[in-house]
Amino acid sequence: MNRPAARPLLGCIADDFTGATDLANMLVRGGMRTVQSIGIPSDEVAAGLDADAIVIALKSRTLPVTDAIADSLAALEWLRAQGCEQIFFKYCSTFDSTSAGNIGQVSEALLKALGSDFTLACPAFPENGRTIFRGHLFVQDQLLNESGMQHHPLTPMTDANLVRVLQSQTSCKVGLLRYDSIAQGVAQVREKIAELRAQGVGMAVADALSDQDLYTLGAACADLPLLTGGSGLALGLPENFRRAGKLHDFDPASLSTVEGGEVVLAGSASIATNGQVAAWIEAGRPALRIDPLALAAGEPVVANAVAFARNQPHTVLIYATSTPDDVKAVQQQLGVEHAGELVENALGAIAQALRESGVRRFVVAGGETSGAVVKALGVQLLQIGAQIDPGVPATVSNTAEPLALALKSGNFGGRDFFDKALKQLAGGAQ
Repeated sequence: MNRPAARPLLGCIADDFTGATDLANMLVRGGMRTVQSIGIPSDEVAAGLDADAIVIALKSRTLPVTDAIADSLAALEWLRAQGCEQIFFKYCSTFDSTSAGNIGQVSEALLKALGSDFTLACPAFPENGRTIFRGHLFVQDQLLNESGMQHHPLTPMTDANLVRVLQSQTSCKVGLLRYDSIAQGVAQVREKIAELRAQGVGMAVADALSDQDLYTLGAACADLPLLTGGSGLALGLPENFRRAGKLHDFDPASLSTVEGGEVVLAGSASIATNGQVAAWIEAGRPALRIDPLALAAGEPVVANAVAFARNQPHTVLIYATSTPDDVKAVQQQLGVEHAGELVENALGAIAQALRESGVRRFVVAGGETSGAVVKALGVQLLQIGAQIDPGVPATVSNTAEPLALALKSGNFGGRDFFDKALKQLAGGAQ
C-alpha cells in the first residue's frame, strides 16, 4: 500500500558529492527512505520529494571558509523549512580539510544557527578501516598522517590528533569523548556529554572503534539538534526515529536498469584509486591519462579523450590519477587550485560529450571529480540503490533520460571496484 508523502525527519548537509552518496547509502541501509539532492533543490524538484531523510550535496570542502559557511547555512535554512527534526553535517571519514579549515567553522556556524551549544565530531567508519582512539584518527593500522592522506593534493592531513585539528578551526572549546565512557553505554555517554557541556565544551571529538560504538553514540545523541561526522555516525540515527514511532520499515526499490554505453572517469590521486587504476591497466583494458600540463597549454585533450572513448570497442577508463610526487610537480607549475580545476572541468566536459554519444552509465572516482561530472550532466536528484562497496551505492538520476552513476570517494573501494561498479550499474540493484 502506498504511503502518503511525509515531511523529512533528518536533514543532512554533505561537504562533497561522494560523501553525500555514502551517507545516503548508510541511511537507506538503516531503513530510511532517502534522496540525495545535488545542491539545494529547486522548487520544482522539492515539490516531488517524499523521503524520511534528505541529503544535500554541496561542494564546500575546499571552498573559501566564508563561501563554505554561506552555502551550508543556506542548505540548513532549506532543510529546516521542510520540517527536519535533526541536522547532520557530513564530512569525510579522513577528516579532510584545507589548512584554513572548513569543518570546524561550518560546524560552529550551524551550531549557532540552530541555537545549540554542543555537538559531536566523529568521522569514524570502522567498516572502511577508519577508527578513532583517544582522539587520534587511524586509517586501518596507520595514523592518519602516515596513511597517504598527508600527500592529498587538495586536503593534505598531517596531524592525526583530531582534537588539535578541530580546535584550530573553531572558536568553540573542543573536548574529547573517550572510548572508556562510550564502552559503558548510552547512559554513561549522556552523563559524560553533560560534564563536557558544563566545562564549556562546544564540540567533542568522539572515539569509536566499532559499529557498536557508533550505535551507542547515535542513541545517546538522539536529542541533539546537530551532529557532525562521517557516514558511520549515521548508523544509529534511523533507530532513534523508529523508536519514537516516526519511521516505518520499507523495502528499498530496486533501481531500474539503465541501457546505454558506459565509462570510468577517475580524478582522485588517493592510494585506493591509484590501485584501482593500476588494476584496470594491468588487466589490459583501454585507458587514457589526462595530462594537466597539456590542458594548461591549450591542447585538445578533451576532444582527444572523447575520440579515444568513441573509437574503442570496449569500456574505457579516462583518468588523471597519478602519484603524489607527480601531482606535486604539476601543482608547482600550475598552482594547486588551478591544476585541480583544469582536471575537474576536463572530466566534466568529457562526461557531457560522452552522454551525447550514448553513454548512460558512469563510474566516477573522487569527490571533486564527481561534483564536476554530475554538474556537467545536469543531475539534480539521485535515487539510492544497493551498495557496491562500503560507502558506495549504485544510483540513478532523475534526469529526463535516466543515468546510472557510481560516485566513489577517492579513498573507498577495493582494487576491483571499477569492474564491480560497472556490473552492478548494468544490471540494476542486485
